[in-house]
Amino acid sequence: MISRTPAPEPNALARLSPDTNVSTPIGIGDIQGCCNALNRLLEKLGSTVNTALWFAGDLVNRGPASLAVLRRIIELGERAVTVLGNHDFHLLAIAAGAHYPKHGDTLNDILAAPDAADLIYWLRHRPLMHYDGKRLLVHAGILPQWNISIALKLAHEIEVQLRGNDWKEFLQSIWGNDPDTWHNTLKGKSRSRVIVNAMTRMRFCDTRGRMEFSESGPPSTAPTGFMPWFDVPNRLSSDTLVVFGHWAALGLVMHKNMIALDSGCVWGKKLSAVQLDTDPRRRTVVQVDCSKQR
Repeated sequence: MISRTPAPEPNALARLSPDTNVSTPIGIGDIQGCCNALNRLLEKLGSTVNTALWFAGDLVNRGPASLAVLRRIIELGERAVTVLGNHDFHLLAIAAGAHYPKHGDTLNDILAAPDAADLIYWLRHRPLMHYDGKRLLVHAGILPQWNISIALKLAHEIEVQLRGNDWKEFLQSIWGNDPDTWHNTLKGKSRSRVIVNAMTRMRFCDTRGRMEFSESGPPSTAPTGFMPWFDVPNRLSSDTLVVFGHWAALGLVMHKNMIALDSGCVWGKKLSAVQLDTDPRRRTVVQVDCSKQR
């Protein structure tokens, strides 16, 4: 029962040099129900019991063992920090009666589990963003006109709704692509929809922060006038290391102020873990192959 309250190598993160900050969290990309890959990655990370694991969302769906993934991460206790992704929202929406399952979903094991209500309760109490004062974790991204303080306040608005008694009604209202641009005057459903879409679905936007949802390919496929959200000039969150997943076609990318973690495990590529040091020279990468995952 859940309480409601550089080249990969084995044990790479357990053998960091003595001057490395051992409290630096480890970021892990989108798992999407691939529990075998998750277990192999955790074993490969070695003895890092005092190190926080930051999961970039999309814990479930499309992979073969979504229920096992949830239970494995819950077993990690407070060591595991995870934010909500779009597939996690989809599961919550099905549980709320706001969505029907889609072709290709692999969520029935969760919904049919004897402790399904507890699992859903745990999931809807996960944040949309996590910030430790040095780095910020979000599933998809941050609109260019949001600084970290604003983004955290907006994320909190959604978290309050998800954790409240009317969470099922709330999930009925947040689906769709409109409006596609943030305005401070937005209220109600429109306001919530933009916040959720930016933090869990966005890949491309324009210089005004107008989001584009039809394209999910690599940056070279950006529609005319759009660019990856992290490349928008004068982005207000550019002074903070932003860690995210969601974009499998982008792959594992590390810049000074961003780390993209989704390396396509569920598509037969890699599941990646990165030491989230703010100094790029001190980052270590550990990966497991997922070619047999599907």
